[in-house]
Amino acid sequence: MVTAAPAKSKVLVVEDEESLLFTLAHNLKREGYTVLTASRGDDGLKLAREHHPDLILLDVMLPGLDGIQVCRLLRRDSDVPIIMLTALGGESDRVAGLDTGADDYMPKPFGMRELMARVRALLRRSGPRALPDTGPTLLVSGDLQADRERHEVTLAGKVLRMKPKEFELLLFFLQHPGRVFSREQILDEVWGYDFYGGPRTVDVHIRWLRQKIESDPANPGRLKTVRGSGYLFEG
Repeated sequence: MVTAAPAKSKVLVVEDEESLLFTLAHNLKREGYTVLTASRGDDGLKLAREHHPDLILLDVMLPGLDGIQVCRLLRRDSDVPIIMLTALGGESDRVAGLDTGADDYMPKPFGMRELMARVRALLRRSGPRALPDTGPTLLVSGDLQADRERHEVTLAGKVLRMKPKEFELLLFFLQHPGRVFSREQILDEVWGYDFYGGPRTVDVHIRWLRQKIESDPANPGRLKTVRGSGYLFEG
């Protein structure tokens, strides 16, 4: 079901609790968003692929496909911001959602004002951030090259497919080789100071980036973990 509004952005809500689905859609429409809704995971996945929403509110416990499965499938080809909604409040449940690529996590029951604030913050920060005009257009580290103007990355001459945040993260490290950055510093620099997602968001994107630029992602030679401190890029 699609409910049109004089929208700023398009939000997909996938939630099987009818009253909550109605409440979420109502509040989002009041904020001016176009709202798409689904009560099953498989239906939500279909809507996401057909309509390309700007953000998804995704319940974990869903019929058809559960929210974790939907998130994992979407992350194969989409960088759309995802906020997981769930009555499961344990740390392992939150980590499971974030590890599959969710950007934020709201345990039920939650305050509607806080959720709307998180939606606004994620939408502000989900697109590519403006890159500084200063600095070289082409950043090179061995056989790895990133072209800032063309938004293109090549490894040994082969073009790599990069999601927007992966590209920004790689640029950040290429611009600061040999320096250790904490997860919080990376969040501030790449996602922005008002981003609501936690440090696990950085870990997930680091893992995705390693899968593309490392010959052995399990034993990275470029993008290294500094235990207790954060991450280091060795150019």
